[in-house]
Amino acid sequence: MLFSVLDIIGTIAFAISGTLTAIEKRFDIFGIAIIAAVTAIGGGTLRDMLIGNTPVMWLQHLEYLYIVIATIIVTIFFRKSLNKLRTSLLLFDTMGIGIFTLIGIQKGLLIGLHPIVCILLGTVTACFGGVIRDTLCNEVPIIFKKEIYATPCIIGGGIFFLVQYMGFTQNIIYLVTIISIITIRLFAVRLHWSLPVVKL
Repeated sequence: MLFSVLDIIGTIAFAISGTLTAIEKRFDIFGIAIIAAVTAIGGGTLRDMLIGNTPVMWLQHLEYLYIVIATIIVTIFFRKSLNKLRTSLLLFDTMGIGIFTLIGIQKGLLIGLHPIVCILLGTVTACFGGVIRDTLCNEVPIIFKKEIYATPCIIGGGIFFLVQYMGFTQNIIYLVTIISIITIRLFAVRLHWSLPVVKL
């Protein structure tokens, strides 16, 4: 039950993030819909293709599309209120990567993948919707910049397996993983943490 709720929350968070990004870029309604959709379901689509889970999730479960469409409409309607919150885009994006990392890890575990592969799968699920979003918006994807973005997903994946090894309940494992990723990401932005850049 908690897993399903988190999946819906993550989809909504990324759809909001994509919609706000498209509005900032002054895209038309169709452009907004495309950016919101690829942000919300792009990472999960790539994940499903990598593990051979086809048709991909949103083709089998149309509720994902309904959630994205409803989120776009609500976000557009309340765009001025959301825009007043200067950190809204960051917060929704950070919530998305936390939740979707967990979902990707779980998908890997369900088919018996190695923990390291599960962590990578979680990172792909969390980050590559944003990669597609940024690419379509003619921006260098944030994951390729020195700003810490994928790193919290990887660390959070490690925390997932550590807490699991310690014998905590499933719901505790889920919440600790998500909170860890969100906390690391927000601290990284707040304190300007970054990975080293190789210079010529």
